[in-house]
Amino acid sequence: MKKWLLALLAVVSLIGLSACNSNGKNQEKITVGSKNFTENIILAHMMADIIEAKTSLKVERKVNLGGSNVAWKALQNNDIQLYPDYTGTIVANYYQEKTGTSQETLDKTRELLKKDNLTFTEPFGFNNTYTLAVTQETAEKYNLKTFSDLAKVSKDLILGCEFEFEDRPDGYLGLQKTYNMTFKDVVGMDHGIMYRSLADKKVDVIDAYSTDGQIKVYDLHILQDDKSFFPPYDAGSLVRNDVLEKYPEIESALNELGGIISESDMQNLNAKVDSEGLKAQDVAHDFLVEKGLIEN
Repeated sequence: MKKWLLALLAVVSLIGLSACNSNGKNQEKITVGSKNFTENIILAHMMADIIEAKTSLKVERKVNLGGSNVAWKALQNNDIQLYPDYTGTIVANYYQEKTGTSQETLDKTRELLKKDNLTFTEPFGFNNTYTLAVTQETAEKYNLKTFSDLAKVSKDLILGCEFEFEDRPDGYLGLQKTYNMTFKDVVGMDHGIMYRSLADKKVDVIDAYSTDGQIKVYDLHILQDDKSFFPPYDAGSLVRNDVLEKYPEIESALNELGGIISESDMQNLNAKVDSEGLKAQDVAHDFLVEKGLIEN
């Protein structure tokens, strides 16, 4: 009985070793994360798909982690090795430095990231800047065209915003200083329910992303940032340098995403998920196939 058991264990070990050897190239794994809104989740899936298509690495996907600071800490702690982020967020929020033009902000992003051994790859091609949105009814009632117009009546209105927006220097804190904009109340909420809250008149103003698909769906009025408060938010991949050193093929793969997504593209992709109910992973995959970057 003992000899039989030892023989069985030997066979199992050989099978396990054989499987490991035959799939050796698939054992190397990295983890792509994302923040907690549709666009970032779509972009994370694109990053994962292009890496899996162009390298021998296996990619684990940890999407919808939370806000910017949650994803940033996960990257620094090596819980994830890369995720999609935005130049304005990196410069103004993580490092609390001043932004400039799109190119200046990209250059500063890369310079600041050196101290944390991180790399920002080629930008995807669109600038998803913050903006403020109201319903057409509210815009007509208060004759709102610009942020300055809104500031004059903000004391009578309620702002609905992402939880972190209220405390960010490139968010509500900065708007108060630049425009003297102080609302009657500020209600923090997840990005996904802000538009419904605005439509249901639970809030009067929301912070929005310029590429949000719901802007078209709800026919919202976008206010002009007449003092150019919000910085450029060019999207791209944020990656740990130790991972790029070990797997340089990752950077080559990610750079194939450079310049392929327009603001209109991103708005349409977001709408497919938020309005049509398609899965973010499928939307991301189909877009890359359409662009000829991966096979179906």
